[in-house]
Amino acid sequence: MITESYNVIGVMSGTSLDGVDLAHIILKNTTNKWHFEIQEATAIPYSEDWISRLKNAVDFSEAELKKLNEDYTLLLGGIISDFIQENKLENLDGICSHGHTILHQPQNGFTLQIGNLPNISTLVNQKVICDFRVQDVELGGQGAPLVPIGDRFLFSEYDYCLNLGGFSNVSFEENQNRIAFDISPVNTVLNFYANQLGLDYDDRGNLARTGKISESLLDELNSIDFYSKKHPKSLGFEFVKTVVLPMIEKHSISLEDKLASFTEHIAIQTSLALPKKTGRLLATGGGAYNDFLMERMQFYLPEMTFEIPDDKTIQYKEALIFGLLGVLKLRNEINTLASVTGAKKDHSSGKIFLP
Repeated sequence: MITESYNVIGVMSGTSLDGVDLAHIILKNTTNKWHFEIQEATAIPYSEDWISRLKNAVDFSEAELKKLNEDYTLLLGGIISDFIQENKLENLDGICSHGHTILHQPQNGFTLQIGNLPNISTLVNQKVICDFRVQDVELGGQGAPLVPIGDRFLFSEYDYCLNLGGFSNVSFEENQNRIAFDISPVNTVLNFYANQLGLDYDDRGNLARTGKISESLLDELNSIDFYSKKHPKSLGFEFVKTVVLPMIEKHSISLEDKLASFTEHIAIQTSLALPKKTGRLLATGGGAYNDFLMERMQFYLPEMTFEIPDDKTIQYKEALIFGLLGVLKLRNEINTLASVTGAKKDHSSGKIFLP
């Protein structure tokens, strides 16, 4: 029995702007079966200034985006270097970093994740595998979601893998193909309204629980064109800014009612997105801590078994899987599935930078 072992750091920054997730991961391949262990892991929150810059970057000029990319690469390099030093990590095989999505317009053949400039490897003095989405878009794909290859290799015992982050996405096997797509916004919208109440987020959905559902708003949200499109499909923050928030803001209702209505919307769209309404569903991402949201999803999927894993897996599953994507790239093996993204072919995506 041959076991190959990889010692890597997975780095992820999501659209909910919680901060940078870093996970020190040991990945082992034993006779073509992958196993993982998440060791040290942490989340580094963004400063108020960085949150503001990242939120507003969708409207930046080309010159402003270039400066933002340079500054963010410096920030990310410092965060990764501190993590390595604080945890005394040695003999790393690579840093596998997603960067932070600023623009995602696959319909226009364009996606931008900042923090993936070549000098990141010099800043951290390590081999860096990053910029995983661009190649897929160039091959006609959505460039998203990328996590499903990890769902297939690391979480194959589940019928569905549902991630509830800034947006929700789901992956599952169908006719021996991995299928995956974005379902709806989640924390990009819920956090937006919690922020207006002076909170970082709606803890366990307690505020939404006190609100009353606006049926007219709910009907409008559920009629958005995106939901009737067939997969592959993906969402970016532009969708929230130009479609979702203006729609909600037309309704003169309380913030709690907006939270309640949008939570109901997420639950309904999740139930509609799953072709089979029974089985085992793994829920991860920050939304898995939202008790009210989980209850509403269970209401619409009464025969589904929802399973919430340990805290490390909930919080760092995406960092874990980007660690796997990086390792697969180092092995020159497929890490991006055409059945998921709609690209012309399966491929090994990402760039490798050496210090």
